[in-house]
Amino acid sequence: MSNFNIAVVAGDGIGPEVMEQNIRVLDKVGQKFGHSFKYEYVKGGGCAIDEFGEPLPQHTIDVCKASDSVLLGAVGGWKWDTLPGDKRPERALLGLRGALGLYANLRPATLHEALKDACPLKPEFVQDGVDIMVVRELTGGMYFGEKGRKQTDMGEAAYDVEQYSVKEVERITRTAFEIARKRKKHLTNVDKQNVLESSRLWRSTVLEVAKDYPDVELDHLYVDNASMQLIMRPSTFDVIVTGNIFGDILSDEASQLTGSIGMLPSASLGEGSLGMYEPVHGSAPDIAGKNIANPIATILSGAMMLKYSFGLQDESKVIEDAVAKVLNAGYRTGDIMSEGMKKLGCVEMADAILAEI
Repeated sequence: MSNFNIAVVAGDGIGPEVMEQNIRVLDKVGQKFGHSFKYEYVKGGGCAIDEFGEPLPQHTIDVCKASDSVLLGAVGGWKWDTLPGDKRPERALLGLRGALGLYANLRPATLHEALKDACPLKPEFVQDGVDIMVVRELTGGMYFGEKGRKQTDMGEAAYDVEQYSVKEVERITRTAFEIARKRKKHLTNVDKQNVLESSRLWRSTVLEVAKDYPDVELDHLYVDNASMQLIMRPSTFDVIVTGNIFGDILSDEASQLTGSIGMLPSASLGEGSLGMYEPVHGSAPDIAGKNIANPIATILSGAMMLKYSFGLQDESKVIEDAVAKVLNAGYRTGDIMSEGMKKLGCVEMADAILAEI
């Protein structure tokens, strides 16, 4: 038996209810394979603001650092929208990434065969399937660069500096190459090196790292062209590596190819095995507590944790296969519902997945 300590930041809105279903699934897998998962619940996001006056208490950081992995539900909501930027719930997410040294965000976008009709593209664009992994640099770029305001002859101006070092680009590129090696051996680098000096350093560093991975095909796209090609030929992409702001936008675009953002997990990784796993969707406070949220993205985030932090490949695949079987059987939550399918609530969808496990 293997024992794992997991920090749980359930978050706001639908976060706690989808996280509860994720825990049920993980416990079932643990029972099946002989693993023990111990959970320690800590506050982050809006609920932490309400209780402690800050989005990310030091206690939460300490518990997460001492854990084998972190599960994060969605944070934020309209209740805290009027707070200044450095006090908003989303600071918990950025703060945890920084505190845990998580520089690589993995965002898979997979179109399940059973959900092809939910894809907004014409069938001919996705007839060969969609299975993309976006590897986004997470702790650099303009989100973390120098920022401020100043007076100019045009009035007040604001600025956010886009800056990357060679080391930052090297480590995210190696992560992407290693992932590509285990998939279809095709990596697409996305930058804007025809305009941005930061992208020119990015491109040259990617090319240097590529010398260590001759078995992986590498190509390059400018970000504007990449956004177009994701729509025109999504089936030709395998792994995409890019910077923070480009990755933020492209991964959300890729997510829409799957039919619903409620289907998409993500992982944030650093140098060691400690990672943070969260659904891509938001906190959706308007549907919180109504048992209608889709728990699949959070459940698949748990599967990613088993794979990337704990090295439990078979256990992860059991969850992924169970989700596919449930979808193939015609079960749907409201966000992916279509004519002729069987509509389930949040808890009932988890029940169906548990039955397949």
